Amino acid sequence: MSNDISPADQQLIDATAAHVRALHGQDTTGHDWWHIHRVWRNAQLIAAGEDVNRAVVELGALLHDIADWKFSAGDIHAGGRAARAWLERSGARPELVDAVVEIVDNVSYKGAGVPDRMASPEGRVVQDADRLDALGAVGIGRAFAYGGAAGRPMYDPEREPELHASADAYMNARSDTIGHFHEKLLLLHDRMHTGTARRIARRRHDYMVQFLERFHTEWNGLDGPDA
Repeated sequence: MSNDISPADQQLIDATAAHVRALHGQDTTGHDWWHIHRVWRNAQLIAAGEDVNRAVVELGALLHDIADWKFSAGDIHAGGRAARAWLERSGARPELVDAVVEIVDNVSYKGAGVPDRMASPEGRVVQDADRLDALGAVGIGRAFAYGGAAGRPMYDPEREPELHASADAYMNARSDTIGHFHEKLLLLHDRMHTGTARRIARRRHDYMVQFLERFHTEWNGLDGPDA
């Protein structure tokens, strides 16, 4: 595989970035343009150390959240169809279209008990890049942004987190935002594919653990003046 991007592919990447920015510019769920931009940047960083086709990586990163199933009535193939429609309309060659659609269709986390099904090294780079943005300080902010937009409670201490065994169970769950940390976010650092992502994820994971410790201290009123 080549890390070089042809002028034609760069033109397609630039057009795709503009297209995605127009689609996601007003999002307030944590899946906005700047999330996609960070994933794009993460993917470029990770790809620099991997033997991958960079055009596939960058297009996969830019299109990874187009028609996300969470906003498409649970249709897990809506994103792939939307990505294919855009790329074909833009004149992308068929093998490039297929490679990017495979990434878009398989990038999402679908439950603790559901294995990742990302076959290509390019897809694994994009998946790592996306998951990094669900961790750390930004990941915390995004979790609460999405929870509020989805009408989920911040925390329900009477509800136990669930490690979902199937995609259907995960997609139909109504967890609180703190529960979501245990059902997804705290599990991601062990599911990174690349060494670069694992190193970054470890630090971001540790920060989230510290945040949750502080959250529960305050929730339980254990941070009084004499604490």
